[in-house]
Amino acid sequence: MIVYTLAMVSAALEVAMNVKGAKVLVTSSGENIPLTDDSKSERWGRVAIALTSLAFALHFAGVIARGISAHRVPWGNMYEFSTTGSVAVTGMFLLLLRRHSLRWLTLVVTFSVLMTLGTAITLLYRPSAPLVPALKSTWLVIHVSAAVISGGVFLLANAVAGAYLYLERVESRGPRPAWALKIPSLEALDRLCYRLVAFVFPLWTFAVIAGAIWAESAWGRYWGWDPKETWAFITWVAYAAYLHARATAGWKGRRAAWLCLLAGSSFLFNYVYVNVWGSGKHTYSGL
Repeated sequence: MIVYTLAMVSAALEVAMNVKGAKVLVTSSGENIPLTDDSKSERWGRVAIALTSLAFALHFAGVIARGISAHRVPWGNMYEFSTTGSVAVTGMFLLLLRRHSLRWLTLVVTFSVLMTLGTAITLLYRPSAPLVPALKSTWLVIHVSAAVISGGVFLLANAVAGAYLYLERVESRGPRPAWALKIPSLEALDRLCYRLVAFVFPLWTFAVIAGAIWAESAWGRYWGWDPKETWAFITWVAYAAYLHARATAGWKGRRAAWLCLLAGSSFLFNYVYVNVWGSGKHTYSGL
């Protein structure tokens, strides 16, 4: 968490240097185009990514250590789900960073991971313990790993969709502020959000199917409309509707971004509320 905090501060300093170094170019038509001095902000941006990579390595080692301590995969309660889910978000961010211009998300990612880890350590922590009988299955690894990776990409898509909606509102009032100049255009954000969801949706579909197969093995039925199952299906329908609206109805921009946020909210509701306060056969929070 200390290294994540340093990464977050470095990312914030990158944003601050963008604002501090802002200049304005006046074109022949009288249009004001904000410019920035990239030297200091670029340096802090690189430091932020380096620290985020180091924090990810330490975070991942911590998850592995928890698994060694418990003599099983570390996915038995909400503390373990939170630490594993947050490391998946960071890992997917760093992986996608190699192909897409996502460094502007560093501040959002590090802040979100810090909040998740802080909650996990202070409110959700439980000592290492054996798995409950229903979780002792090979399907635990298959189902949960697919769901965790899907969740990491879905949350990144949510961040992109949120950035789109905010910047669209800002641009409707005038030019972007200096700190936002390095964020891609609205068209690029819209396209990136779609690509992220389209990329991971098949994996989420597999996670839901794997969960049903596991349920049949554990409880003798594939589907029982348990709250966890119901909200997983709602999430699947919401993201399917998003992809369908993009592909057939031509939804883009604001409407698509709101639909993506709605689908992501159902995923978070399932992860937080249903796990902690819900009832049914999927009550593995450990609280």
